Amino acid sequence: MSSLSELAELREQIIRIKDDENVPIVIVGNKSDLEEDRAVSRSRAFALSQQWGNSPYYETSARRRANVNEVFIDLCRQIIRKDIQASQERSVELAMNGRSGGGGADGQSRHNGGRLRNRRRAKVKGDCVIL
Repeated sequence: MSSLSELAELREQIIRIKDDENVPIVIVGNKSDLEEDRAVSRSRAFALSQQWGNSPYYETSARRRANVNEVFIDLCRQIIRKDIQASQERSVELAMNGRSGGGGADGQSRHNGGRLRNRRRAKVKGDCVIL
């Protein structure tokens, strides 16, 4: 089985498990310093990244320390962005259902004679699957 076939299968499993087409993903071509050992061409990997909704594609080399940190930073940013979006969607849904809790968008609510008092925000649980 080729690397791209395995990758496509893995992506489908994640989408099925998460029940979400928009999972954070980064496509990584490793050992970029060893061109002669390349199993997948850059153009094919990039085409796949475009096919999967402009998923970021990185060429990495652990030996040269090329793009290794960038891959993790990009993936973390995607996860954080998705968590923020989900939190905002839940807030809108709660507000539409009349369960906003009386607080403002700044995380404070008015109690005790109109004075502002900090209230605890519900923590958003980040979901990350590493296979």
